Amino acid sequence: MRLIYDERWIGDHGIGRFAREIRNRLPVNTEALSGENPVSSSGLLELESRLLKDSISTAGTPTLFFSPGYAPPILPIYKFAFTIHDLIHIDFPEESTAFKTLYYKRVVRPAIKRSQRVFTVSEYSKKRLLEWSGVDENQIEVVGNGVDAAFSPNGNIYQPGYPYILYVRNAKPHKNSIGLLRGFAQILDKDVKLILSGLPDDATRHEALRLGIYDRVVFAGRIPESVLPSYYRGAAVVTMPSLYEGFGLPALEGMASGAPVVVSNTTSLPEVVGNAGILVDPYDPESIAFGLEKALMDTELRQRLIRLGIERAALFNWDLVADKVIRTLNLENDE
Repeated sequence: MRLIYDERWIGDHGIGRFAREIRNRLPVNTEALSGENPVSSSGLLELESRLLKDSISTAGTPTLFFSPGYAPPILPIYKFAFTIHDLIHIDFPEESTAFKTLYYKRVVRPAIKRSQRVFTVSEYSKKRLLEWSGVDENQIEVVGNGVDAAFSPNGNIYQPGYPYILYVRNAKPHKNSIGLLRGFAQILDKDVKLILSGLPDDATRHEALRLGIYDRVVFAGRIPESVLPSYYRGAAVVTMPSLYEGFGLPALEGMASGAPVVVSNTTSLPEVVGNAGILVDPYDPESIAFGLEKALMDTELRQRLIRLGIERAALFNWDLVADKVIRTLNLENDE
């Protein structure tokens, strides 16, 4: 079976990391599709035109197209499999557009039924996909995510000169930065700062000013992959108080790096963290504050969370993820 892999998803973000790690473990003769942003209008058109041209030049050759993201081919040229990490564009319409909503309903949902298999990264996401698409549960395979060996307790430690809580996030509403700020404002130790990855978006900046904690909030910008593990290692607490996650890689990476984690009790995060973190209600700032205080102040609990977190993170392995993809698609991994 000839395999074409959509490499356009590879990048320094959740889906991008999944795309890169899977690509590195696919059969050596896998053919790459590269080019435009896969979900831009030009990228969507590029996928169809390139597969059409390819089918003409390779007529009669059994071919499977595989995407690590949610953009399947529309034209019935090749068999295909693709990956839907979450349904945030459906479940959080404020972060979607009319085009994306229509695209999911008219392209993605029918493609789930036509595909060889749909992969996803958590049981929560599978449950939502089954509810939304109505397909048989065997059509959707949970493969999870892994954690790179760079995320470990050993290595350089970021030391800014103050204790800090770390949230690796973007400025989208589902990340719940506002709720975190309201909880952070209530913690007793005023020497602790909050480091947020990303630029100082207006909503977060204005709320920090309103709460009188702007001098304790640090906007770190884009934290390069090369130094991200050191930020996790140096954190007094890694938090992820999201309203919605299809998986939650920063929580996993924080645990692997030896930091206690405080995460939401919603969507996929309890599934990822298990008993190795503190779960809080992301809609309740007092719950967030209580969880952060416990992780900061309870020494015995901190040590237990660190130990359990490292053990928990060791269960998530990119080799196992890729092996499940390869076995599901009946791909040979020989040279």
